[in-house]
Amino acid sequence: MSAENIDNPVRYEQLEDIQDDFEQVDLELLRVQHKLTRDIYAKREKIISQIPNFWPLVLEQAPPEISEYIPLGDGPAMSALKNITVERFELPDGEPRSFSIKFEFSDNEFFEDKVIEKRFYWRLSKDDVAGLVSEPVEIKWKPGKDLTNGLLTLAKKIHEDDKAGKTGKTENKTQLLKEKEKGDTESRSFFNFFGFRGDYVTEEESREAKKVDEEKRKARKEGKEVEVKMDEKVDDDVDVEEGSDDEYEYEYDVFPPGAEVALAIAEDLWPNAIEYFQDGEELAGCEISDLGDLESEGEQMDEDGDDEQPSKKRKA
Repeated sequence: MSAENIDNPVRYEQLEDIQDDFEQVDLELLRVQHKLTRDIYAKREKIISQIPNFWPLVLEQAPPEISEYIPLGDGPAMSALKNITVERFELPDGEPRSFSIKFEFSDNEFFEDKVIEKRFYWRLSKDDVAGLVSEPVEIKWKPGKDLTNGLLTLAKKIHEDDKAGKTGKTENKTQLLKEKEKGDTESRSFFNFFGFRGDYVTEEESREAKKVDEEKRKARKEGKEVEVKMDEKVDDDVDVEEGSDDEYEYEYDVFPPGAEVALAIAEDLWPNAIEYFQDGEELAGCEISDLGDLESEGEQMDEDGDDEQPSKKRKA
């Protein structure tokens, strides 16, 4: 080690500063990308709405991060899927990493809902752990057609119990554990995805944690000493932008990989839907030229406005 390095050792805080700078750039890119692509996605939606079975065919070609959670038993319900929409609903002024996924269905034999929407909120806990949280969404199942065998309804009830301050093992929690212990394959439905909750962090707690984080960042940039404990450092393995929830444990969650699947849909399946559709065995009579034009517009936007895009995980 040189004398210069001995006299001027690199501090951990300096690495934090660099990491913060990268994160702020990533967030700004998300904001710019959202603004530049809104009209293109609207144009795409108008065109693909005229293509029969577009989204069911896209799901047939979905990457493993999604397809492994869609069993054959879900096929008849998924064939009624008309549209998928992803929206960064807290923009333009809010958190760009929060998003909603809206599924639109035609009339079917399984549920009454025409639209099922699930929102994912990017939150920061007081322990400096960042991730997606959500609330269970109930589905209005038709008699005898619940593909989740009651698990989704129980997940919703448990969440309401928790919000009401009911602690300990409630009747609903006990019932849910019994159902999960059965290991009933009939309950392994993608529709359990709507019951995902995550390590629940309230909006107030996240706001306070972000405030503390901002104060630390500001102090470091001003050259002030900021105490950083190694066990408080955000682990890259649980950073929501990496799409991993390996550290997530909640025994009453009916769909633990919910954050990973949500990110795979929002960052891969939805933006690359045309490519996945074209990978299908049939093109369902669509006008390839129109779809190609849309894809070219998206690629041009990527080159001009965003240097870092999610990798496209396509089937071989």
